[in-house]
Amino acid sequence: MSVATAAGPGTTAAASQTSAAAASCGVTWGSLPKTGTGTGDRSLTDVRTGRHDCYDRMVLDIRPGMPANPASYQVRYVDKFYQDGSGNHIKINGGAILEIVASAPSYDPETYEATYPGRGGKSLPGVNLKGYKTFRDARFGASYEGTTQLGLGVRARLPFRVLELSDRIVIDVAHTWAAPR
Repeated sequence: MSVATAAGPGTTAAASQTSAAAASCGVTWGSLPKTGTGTGDRSLTDVRTGRHDCYDRMVLDIRPGMPANPASYQVRYVDKFYQDGSGNHIKINGGAILEIVASAPSYDPETYEATYPGRGGKSLPGVNLKGYKTFRDARFGASYEGTTQLGLGVRARLPFRVLELSDRIVIDVAHTWAAPR
């Protein structure tokens, strides 16, 4: 969603509408770690992002099927991003780093064939963060022992929430700490 205006040059209508949208966000999520204790272990198939008026969103798509339970996850701010398994440091741009670990391997656990083409330390395939207010960088960490690890560079340590659905995990990071007026 974005704010649109029909106002012409020299007016402040766009600025007023943007301020009103930001004031109505009412973000109360906080920035402490968030975990989900789902029991799903289906494969990660895609990572995509979107922009909204109050937050930037990352979605981890998980292969549909049985069990239909959501994947477990841990999302938290870290000082540095270290690749699971190897311990190698992966540089991520931004003022703060969210580490995302989900029980959704980037491969099929039965055949070991890749289901998501992420490569350790590289940008996430198909994810372009140009023009985002909060997101700065997104890197693949590893897919190790049935989990997938991603690093998300954000502008600053901002509030975030995690929504779990049967076939995806959604991470929203707010644009500001501003409370509603």
